[in-house]
Amino acid sequence: MNRRNFLRTSLIGGVGMSLIKPTNLFASPTSNYHSPAIEKLSKVALTTGDHRADLVFRALQPFAQQIKKAIGRRRVILKPNNVIIHRQLAATHVDTLEGVLEFLKSIGITQNIVIAESAANGPTLDGFENYGYNRLTTKYKVNLIDLDSQPFKKLYVADEKNLRPHAVRFSSMLLDKDSYIVSVARMKTHDRVTATLSLKNIALGAPIKDLGYGWGAYARKQGTVNDKPIVHGSSFKALHYNLFVLSPILHPHLAIIDGFEGMEGNGPNDGTPVDHRVCVAGLDWLATDRVGMELMGVDYSKVAYLNYCAEAGYGIGDLDKIEIVGEPLSKHIKKYKLNDNYEKQIII
Repeated sequence: MNRRNFLRTSLIGGVGMSLIKPTNLFASPTSNYHSPAIEKLSKVALTTGDHRADLVFRALQPFAQQIKKAIGRRRVILKPNNVIIHRQLAATHVDTLEGVLEFLKSIGITQNIVIAESAANGPTLDGFENYGYNRLTTKYKVNLIDLDSQPFKKLYVADEKNLRPHAVRFSSMLLDKDSYIVSVARMKTHDRVTATLSLKNIALGAPIKDLGYGWGAYARKQGTVNDKPIVHGSSFKALHYNLFVLSPILHPHLAIIDGFEGMEGNGPNDGTPVDHRVCVAGLDWLATDRVGMELMGVDYSKVAYLNYCAEAGYGIGDLDKIEIVGEPLSKHIKKYKLNDNYEKQIII
């Protein structure tokens, strides 16, 4: 099945599945529910330098007025990417979060800010402590929240094995229309979708697990479950599809990708470091992820879910329609070594 036919089939299937209750997963992208403001030309900022906090602070400057207006009185949620809780290279660095907090402070946003995550492999708050996030609570008026302990809503995703809808608990905070979602991701390769950037950080960070769930060295309480694997849909194809259908309601309002030290090879957990010293930010998450892919030397045309989103009009994926401010893109591209199973990931 080619990409165009797959997309057409997906949209037809989405219309049918939108009748499933209690929650409509397949929300219209034209609704006001987390609908991105996409223009004919999207702007993405690219900065380089020797300090993470400074990189992100400068990357956000071109959007200062738009961000302040969009936040208004809404709660600001900084969503790091802490897929595991014990390896810094795989997680969002505290200095990157501090750069975001300093920027928010500079535009007068100092209240109602949280750092929220549902780590995949262990207690979220343990990860926050391991990565030094606790020091931010004393310097800024920010709360650290484990999404696994918060309310959730059930949405439905597809599974390739039986094509039936499967219920998943998703964080209510990340679905709340009164939340301003900031994806603070790290530039990493991935074992299922080539690279993990801003959208995936939100869409696959929103499913929650029971408190006490863990594996490996982390004791798992008997009977606890983790809803995150359900979204993977038992195949690469289903995961790309689920990311596509989740994106209208689970995407960031502000996308930040920290590439100061990226990860290549067998990411998102076991890769090796790349000294890249870049940061990318934008209000159009798709355009921001597109630039991130380019910086990593990734063939965007082979990353299915981003192409589906671009074809559906959820953002700008055409590099010719993206205005890059700051550093020239061509001077900062590094060819990342991809995951060992990359060829199996290509579905278009």
